[in-house]
Amino acid sequence: MIFKSYILEKDLKIANNHPVFLFYGENHGLKKDFKEGLKVMNNNKEILNLFQADIIKNKNILINEISNKSLFNEKKMIFINDINDKILEILEEVFSSIQQENIFLFADNLDKKSKLRNYFEKSKKFGVSACYQDNAITIRKIITDKLRSYKGLSTEIINLIIESTGLDRNKVNNEIDKIKSCFQDKIILSGQIDQLLNIKINDDFNQLKDEALNGNKNNTNKLLGDTVFEPENNVYYINLINQRINKLNEIQNMKQKGEDIETLISSIKPPVFWKDKPNIIEQLRKWNKDKIQVALKKTYDAEIKIKSNALVRKDLLIKNLIIDLCNTANSA
Repeated sequence: MIFKSYILEKDLKIANNHPVFLFYGENHGLKKDFKEGLKVMNNNKEILNLFQADIIKNKNILINEISNKSLFNEKKMIFINDINDKILEILEEVFSSIQQENIFLFADNLDKKSKLRNYFEKSKKFGVSACYQDNAITIRKIITDKLRSYKGLSTEIINLIIESTGLDRNKVNNEIDKIKSCFQDKIILSGQIDQLLNIKINDDFNQLKDEALNGNKNNTNKLLGDTVFEPENNVYYINLINQRINKLNEIQNMKQKGEDIETLISSIKPPVFWKDKPNIIEQLRKWNKDKIQVALKKTYDAEIKIKSNALVRKDLLIKNLIIDLCNTANSA
């Protein structure tokens, strides 16, 4: 049985009411939120964390946990992490033994041909939910909801948080925790936000990104040599690029013949951050709809290689992507 993730965010009891529930997808932050919410909801149960790799080596690990009842707590909640189709046969063996247990399964992307995904989608007893990547709208809502009681939370500050986290929910939650720790009186001081969010570090890559999308070869080459690429931020860098390309795509789709670009940008909701306006105006002159689709294909291919090939030089992939985008900006 399929459930939309946004429905579960509103009412996680839906998942909790199923003896077995599968969460899959690339949004690790959302899956972490679900896991933490389930722990709170089931604080009267014994909580166990298992991994598919261990269960594949010895399936009795899972079988014994279900069949053996604790002297102190008969109810168990079992998380099984990093799963894929390989575990389905073992799961089918234990489903009939489940009584007061809840089993929650967490997987990365499962394509439409996945046996595990199809099994849960067709099941009338068990549940499944896809956890796709957040977009600017969902991230903006998370920030607004969690900092609603804080004075000084402006559109500019929300944009800074979004830009500094690259639409990564885990990073968004970390930044929100930092803000709550720093501003315990619930008054956000804009002068301290830049330092708190490490905006200077992010500005180095943002400057490189903008020069490339502006088609400025000299500045792009210079910044490529000066910018330090942190290995753990490779997907984040691509997210930053995609944010800008998607913003350009949104504006191009809204633009009417003969309409003034600056007027159009000023009317966009949520508003464009004032520091980004000059670059966006310049980039709109370079990037038409066809070029934008080419760029989105390039970033998609680069992200797939980064996620699927552990041996590839990821910093070189990012640098080559930057050079490709700069060349595309200048193409006819």
